[in-house]
Amino acid sequence: MTPPKAFISYSHDSAEHKSWVLDFATTLRNRGIDAVLDQWDLRPGDDLPHFMETELAKCDYAIIVCSETYVAKANAGEGGVGYEKMIVTASMLQRIDSNKIIPVVRQSSTPVLPTFLQSKLYINFSNDSEVEYSLDELLRTLLNAPLFEKPDIGANSFMPLQGSKPDRTADGLKAAMTAIAKVFEQSPYDQLDIGKIAGFTDIHRLKLERYLSQAESDGLVTSNVIGQYSVTNDGYDYLVNHGIIDA
Repeated sequence: MTPPKAFISYSHDSAEHKSWVLDFATTLRNRGIDAVLDQWDLRPGDDLPHFMETELAKCDYAIIVCSETYVAKANAGEGGVGYEKMIVTASMLQRIDSNKIIPVVRQSSTPVLPTFLQSKLYINFSNDSEVEYSLDELLRTLLNAPLFEKPDIGANSFMPLQGSKPDRTADGLKAAMTAIAKVFEQSPYDQLDIGKIAGFTDIHRLKLERYLSQAESDGLVTSNVIGQYSVTNDGYDYLVNHGIIDA
């Protein structure tokens, strides 16, 4: 698969912010994204507007790092950020149904987007302790690898409403339970190790731990030893009711 090309737009707020963006772009490249960044793709003497316009036209996605300074400059139409605003706005008008533009929020207060991006859903990278969750969401978007697909229309019209909503937690819980069922088929033990469970899903390990904790809170699994899980009777019913295993 050809790596998706992602142009990263940001404002040079400070040395610290430039360093964070560099780390961010490097991580994307390390994880399979052809990230384009001025810090390594633009040299002294190069034409800045030409670089912006050319790279934005070639990219599969434009990632807009929305710091407080970026938002202020974009709204005011100042500098390089202001020029990118004109190009990106035109692109949005031409490809109104496209998800080409992805706002990434990196701010210290309540998230705010530039006026021309306020209708877009954003990914919040403001909290460093949750950066892996945000990165996982971004990578799945860039790689067109959603964690969950829209479910088929079921044949049972009388399934209970409780636990059926298609939210992120419910989907993640189902993925974790599916992985447990797969491990159980190949394991002679009732206690299942989280490392083996992780091998049967592409959920990030941190997210998997969160969903397994949710499964334990819901009474679907028990954990007598840290990192070891057993399926309860309610967990078995969950697996059957969600079509993960046959009754």
